[in-house]
Amino acid sequence: QVQLVESGGGLVQAGGSLRLSCEVPERIFSNYNVGWFRQTPGKEREFVARISWDGGITDYADSVKGRFTISRDNAENKVYLQMNSLKPEDTAVYYCAAKIGIISFVRPDEYDYWGRGTQVTVSS
Repeated sequence: QVQLVESGGGLVQAGGSLRLSCEVPERIFSNYNVGWFRQTPGKEREFVARISWDGGITDYADSVKGRFTISRDNAENKVYLQMNSLKPEDTAVYYCAAKIGIISFVRPDEYDYWGRGTQVTVSS
Protein backbone atom coordinates (compact mmCIF):
# COMPACT_ATOMS: atom_id res chain seq x y z
CA GLN A 1 0.00 0.00 0.00
CA VAL A 2 1.11 3.56 -0.75
CA GLN A 3 1.02 5.72 2.37
CA LEU A 4 3.44 8.48 1.39
CA VAL A 5 3.97 10.29 -1.91
CA GLU A 6 7.38 11.49 -3.11
CA SER A 7 7.96 14.10 -5.81
CA GLY A 8 10.66 16.42 -7.13
CA GLY A 9 13.04 13.96 -8.75
CA GLY A 10 14.58 14.56 -12.14
CA LEU A 11 17.75 14.88 -14.20
CA VAL A 12 20.47 17.27 -13.10
CA GLN A 13 24.15 17.78 -13.90
CA ALA A 14 26.84 17.17 -11.30
CA GLY A 15 27.09 20.10 -8.91
CA GLY A 16 23.43 20.99 -9.30
CA SER A 17 20.55 20.86 -6.81
CA LEU A 18 17.15 19.25 -6.39
CA ARG A 19 14.50 19.40 -3.68
CA LEU A 20 12.47 16.29 -2.99
CA SER A 21 9.08 16.43 -1.27
CA CYS A 22 7.26 13.77 0.75
CA GLU A 23 3.55 14.16 1.42
CA VAL A 24 2.58 12.39 4.65
CA PRO A 25 -1.02 11.54 5.65
CA GLU A 26 -2.22 13.89 8.37
CA ARG A 27 -3.18 11.01 10.67
CA ILE A 28 0.46 9.96 11.08
CA PHE A 29 2.41 13.14 10.30
CA SER A 30 2.44 14.59 13.83
CA ASN A 31 3.55 11.37 15.54
CA TYR A 32 5.95 9.65 13.12
CA ASN A 33 9.62 10.04 12.41
CA VAL A 34 10.32 10.38 8.69
CA GLY A 35 13.35 9.13 6.80
CA TRP A 36 14.72 9.22 3.28
CA PHE A 37 16.32 6.16 1.68
CA ARG A 38 17.72 5.48 -1.78
CA GLN A 39 18.28 2.41 -3.92
CA THR A 40 19.93 1.48 -7.21
CA PRO A 41 19.47 -1.80 -9.17
CA GLY A 42 21.34 -4.70 -7.61
CA LYS A 43 22.05 -2.85 -4.35
CA GLU A 44 20.30 -2.80 -1.01
CA ARG A 45 18.25 0.18 0.09
CA GLU A 46 20.44 2.62 2.03
CA PHE A 47 19.71 5.28 4.62
CA VAL A 48 20.07 8.92 3.58
CA ALA A 49 18.50 11.14 6.26
CA ARG A 50 15.83 11.22 8.98
CA ILE A 51 13.94 13.79 11.02
CA SER A 52 12.20 13.29 14.37
CA TRP A 53 8.45 13.63 14.87
CA ASP A 54 8.82 17.19 16.18
CA GLY A 55 11.57 18.20 13.75
CA GLY A 56 14.04 18.71 16.58
CA ILE A 57 16.48 15.95 15.65
CA THR A 58 18.03 15.17 12.27
CA ASP A 59 20.59 12.59 11.16
CA TYR A 60 22.43 12.05 7.89
CA ALA A 61 24.45 9.37 6.19
CA ASP A 62 28.14 10.26 6.03
CA SER A 63 27.97 10.24 2.23
CA VAL A 64 25.49 13.16 2.14
CA LYS A 65 26.38 15.09 5.30
CA GLY A 66 27.00 18.74 4.52
CA ARG A 67 25.25 18.51 1.14
CA PHE A 68 21.69 17.37 1.97
CA THR A 69 19.21 18.94 4.40
CA ILE A 70 15.99 17.35 5.69
CA SER A 71 13.15 19.49 7.05
CA ARG A 72 9.45 19.36 7.99
CA ASP A 73 6.60 21.72 7.11
CA ASN A 74 3.87 20.95 9.62
CA ALA A 75 1.32 23.26 7.99
CA GLU A 76 1.49 21.29 4.72
CA ASN A 77 2.20 17.81 6.16
CA LYS A 78 5.34 17.56 4.07
CA VAL A 79 8.96 16.54 4.58
CA TYR A 80 11.62 17.91 2.26
CA LEU A 81 15.08 16.78 1.24
CA GLN A 82 17.18 19.60 -0.18
CA MET A 83 20.05 18.10 -2.17
CA ASN A 84 22.97 20.34 -3.11
CA SER A 85 26.33 19.67 -4.79
CA LEU A 86 24.92 16.52 -6.36
CA LYS A 87 27.29 13.81 -7.55
CA PRO A 88 26.77 11.00 -10.10
CA GLU A 89 26.89 8.49 -7.23
CA ASP A 90 23.75 10.14 -5.81
CA THR A 91 21.79 8.67 -8.74
CA ALA A 92 19.08 6.39 -7.35
CA VAL A 93 15.40 6.02 -6.66
CA TYR A 94 14.67 7.98 -3.49
CA TYR A 95 12.03 6.77 -1.04
CA CYS A 96 10.29 8.47 1.88
CA ALA A 97 9.35 6.34 4.90
CA ALA A 98 7.64 6.85 8.28
CA LYS A 99 8.29 5.21 11.66
CA ILE A 100 6.23 5.80 14.80
CA GLY A 101 9.08 5.02 17.18
CA ILE A 102 12.82 5.38 16.93
CA ILE A 103 14.78 2.18 17.46
CA SER A 104 17.31 2.04 14.63
CA PHE A 105 16.48 4.68 12.04
CA VAL A 106 19.09 3.55 9.50
CA ARG A 107 17.38 0.17 8.98
CA PRO A 108 14.63 0.08 6.29
CA ASP A 109 12.88 -2.83 8.03
CA GLU A 110 12.17 -0.61 11.04
CA TYR A 111 9.87 1.70 9.05
CA ASP A 112 6.11 1.19 8.87
CA TYR A 113 5.02 3.16 5.79
CA TRP A 114 6.64 3.88 2.42
CA GLY A 115 6.10 5.82 -0.78
CA ARG A 116 6.59 4.55 -4.33
CA GLY A 117 9.82 6.50 -4.89
CA THR A 118 11.08 9.25 -7.19
CA GLN A 119 14.00 8.93 -9.62
CA VAL A 120 17.05 11.18 -9.24
CA THR A 121 19.65 11.06 -12.01
CA VAL A 122 22.90 13.04 -11.82
CA SER A 123 24.99 13.24 -14.99
CA SER A 124 28.73 13.92 -15.17
